[in-house]
Amino acid sequence: MGFSTDAIHAGQEPDPVTGSVTIPIYQTSTYVQEELGKHKGFEYARTQNLTRFALEKNLAVLERGQRGFAFASGMAATTAVTYLLKAGDHVVASNNMYGGTYRLFEKILTTYGLRFDYVNTGDLDQVRRAFRPETKMLFVETPTNPSMIISDLRALAEIARSKGARLVVDNTFMTPYFQRPIELGAHLVVHSTTKYLNGHSDMVGGVVISNDEAASERLQFVQNAVGAVPGPFDCWLCLRGVKTLALRMERHEKNAGAIAEWLAGHPKLKGVFYPGLKSHPGHELHRRQSSGFGGMIAFDTGSIEQAASVLKRTRLFSLAESLGGVESLISHPASMTHASVPRAEREKVGLTDGLVRISVGIEDLEDLLLDLRSALSVL
Repeated sequence: MGFSTDAIHAGQEPDPVTGSVTIPIYQTSTYVQEELGKHKGFEYARTQNLTRFALEKNLAVLERGQRGFAFASGMAATTAVTYLLKAGDHVVASNNMYGGTYRLFEKILTTYGLRFDYVNTGDLDQVRRAFRPETKMLFVETPTNPSMIISDLRALAEIARSKGARLVVDNTFMTPYFQRPIELGAHLVVHSTTKYLNGHSDMVGGVVISNDEAASERLQFVQNAVGAVPGPFDCWLCLRGVKTLALRMERHEKNAGAIAEWLAGHPKLKGVFYPGLKSHPGHELHRRQSSGFGGMIAFDTGSIEQAASVLKRTRLFSLAESLGGVESLISHPASMTHASVPRAEREKVGLTDGLVRISVGIEDLEDLLLDLRSALSVL
């Protein structure tokens, strides 16, 4: 089936009782058992919920994985992946990634005996040098958040497999509409479903898609044992959002491409980061492994004072954390999404105090450009 067909139908067969074309919201905490030891395959909603099962199947199909496991947030999904590790294991990770992931790794998981090295995963030699005998996982974002560094997923998958490690890819920025890491060799894919998959900024959730049988068995156990599952209404909201994912991503990219070109010609900006720009150092690599460039852009205003002036003047671009909704958002990564990353580490990857990140929505392009023209006129 084609992507849009799968997005609308995978995991969502009409309800056998009523014929409803929309999966019902199974808003229950438990299920009646007919007698001791006899039930319909459903005992407790943390463990089994048909609305959640539909979302998990749907997203697994879209990412071309074997199994999907939904969680209450993107961070809960990432945390579940780390339960595949044990004390003493080592992880190589992208040195420019979501600040919450860095905070989880450095402030929590290191206290349980896990060790992390952060490298530019766009540099394959750096990745190879970072591996140790105890390295069990390679955790990657591409493009990275927010500096848009591109990594070669096929090559990273080969490195990971040759070292007996799992490649995990956070695919939140690209979505399976534009990029499918499992087809390029990844073992696991994680998403914050809060973002593009839902697309309407009205729920919080996460998912892990697995193409590794042993990992799937462990993740199913972890999901039930830890219990960080999403509620059925949040699952339903995400399923509703995914139905229009293809249409939305096309509009996000169309708007972002035009805005990035306009920003690249702005005389006062110190740099514009968008993989769709031919001047982007990772443009050709990204084009080879993805079918589109997405809706995320970062640009450097030169200083925190300049950034603050821009952030204060936008009207359509709302100042807020998060991304991937139908509405356009603008943020200051150094003090918002990446505040937990030390300044020295941020600056290594171009995440300066003057950097601004925008999530380009699906509004009319001319209105968005007018808003940015007005905001950047203060530079």
